[in-house]
Amino acid sequence: MLRLKTAIVGCGKIADSHAAQIQRIPQCEIVAVSDREPLMAKQLYERFPVKGWYQSLETLLAEAKPDAVHVTTPPQTHFAIAKQCLEAGCHVYVEKPFTLNTREAERLIDIAQERDLKITVGHDDQFRHVARRMRNCVQEGYLGGAPVHMESYYCYKFGDDAYAKAVLADKNHWVRRLPGGLLHNIISHGIARIAEFLTSNSLRVTARGFISPFLKSLGEDELIDELRVIISQDDGPTAYFTFSSQMRPSLHGFRVYGPKNGLAIDQDNETLIKLSGARYKSYLEQFIPSLNFALQYGKNAARNAKLFMQNDFHPKSGMKFLIESFYRAIQTNGAPPISYAEILRTSSIMDEIFLQVRTSREAGLASVS
Repeated sequence: MLRLKTAIVGCGKIADSHAAQIQRIPQCEIVAVSDREPLMAKQLYERFPVKGWYQSLETLLAEAKPDAVHVTTPPQTHFAIAKQCLEAGCHVYVEKPFTLNTREAERLIDIAQERDLKITVGHDDQFRHVARRMRNCVQEGYLGGAPVHMESYYCYKFGDDAYAKAVLADKNHWVRRLPGGLLHNIISHGIARIAEFLTSNSLRVTARGFISPFLKSLGEDELIDELRVIISQDDGPTAYFTFSSQMRPSLHGFRVYGPKNGLAIDQDNETLIKLSGARYKSYLEQFIPSLNFALQYGKNAARNAKLFMQNDFHPKSGMKFLIESFYRAIQTNGAPPISYAEILRTSSIMDEIFLQVRTSREAGLASVS
């Protein structure tokens, strides 16, 4: 494989994860990092094996000449930065959410294809060990046919972390200025799980978003932190998506049901459970399935322990796999790990969700006034 020169644009918290995972990949080197705030660029440069740091993206592209660029800036800047990198001849990995809307997503993909370049989005949760095992089961036919229904859960906890405190305290925080607010910066992971198994762009989306009583008790009157969505496709699967900051346990999971069997993954516990569609006669139904579940959980624990002993059970293993797959696509001129159709489908679903939530909220405010 050819050696790849990579760069990171945006040196905040998530950039650390990218730098750490790129380090794990042979035949790759980080030739440059940049940030509008020089101190941010310099601190990343000093903590990781990086050849140089820049304040100007133009200078980075001209002097470091990277093969691939990771865009890890706030979402409002993704389109302009990714476009600039593509036009400079670089392949681009964009952190989630890919862009602010589908129109921007379409334009970036068009530019990449016109210039024979690769572009992808940081939906690394879809490439964790348990998610890859689930995908293999689907491809091997365990569902007994195409998916019939899906359920995706992606929750968030307002804890003591600096990010949550900043969003709640600062009425001008960049998250609040996103078209979908807090939801925009978080839900793409959960939506992408559904989009992967949809086959059409003709979708019906019904969304309801609201402010939780918890946030209202803090005086919050803007941030939507509860979301329920129904997605359906003509002659295809249906799906439910749930986002919540308040439900416990705080789930990050996905279920997919086929005509014969189903599959359930729990991302937090890294478990995959096969759900048999067959039923046992009489009281056996109350005993054998429970034993089967116990056996499956035991196998999950053993598998996870093995990965841990092999030093391949770190929290960002999915990011490492996605980056490796993206680089391999660049080096072999193969297909990107996430199809462009899936990226656009995720974006269009999110557009519709935010439109409905915003319209409903505006109507509610108008009725009150």
